[in-house]
Amino acid sequence: MQIIVGLGNPGNRYSHTRHNVGFRCIDLMARRWGISLSERRAKAVLGRGHHLGQEVVLAKPRTFMNNSGEGVSYLLTRFGAKPADLVVVYDEMDLPVGRIRIRPGGSPAGHNGIRSIINELRTSDFARIRVGIGHPDLRGGQVSHVLNRFSEEEAPEIAKVVQRVAEAVDCLLEENITVAMNRFN
Repeated sequence: MQIIVGLGNPGNRYSHTRHNVGFRCIDLMARRWGISLSERRAKAVLGRGHHLGQEVVLAKPRTFMNNSGEGVSYLLTRFGAKPADLVVVYDEMDLPVGRIRIRPGGSPAGHNGIRSIINELRTSDFARIRVGIGHPDLRGGQVSHVLNRFSEEEAPEIAKVVQRVAEAVDCLLEENITVAMNRFN
């Protein structure tokens, strides 16, 4: 079983913000793969199905970003999975808009959602797909940057990168993380 989690903040107020690009990726995968995200639990909204011959769970934590570890820990416990069965998709300010970076593990690099997951799971050994949202300009800080929407100029690029993330997950499921890194990084 592969558990694919997109990070974001719950609620309509945050639905189209930079911080919710992980949720957008999960929504696209659910549509493409015919998996309904209809199961609402206290810690996550999720859907189960099969894709490319594997059982998959697509999930969006219902906790706020800084507490993402609670939702991810719940998912692993619920499905009897290990961190090696996990792929986390999330926003990254240190990448330009439209770029993705796949890694098999590593530090949180300042991302509070990843830090929360590492603290809850007590390991940093889980796959991640970072989606570039760009750095804030000089007028705004990091918090306002991640909680704002993409500009009109950025919107088409984000739509493309969300599709590339789904393709990268397909590659990861069909091949392995090394092939996905070589093809999409």
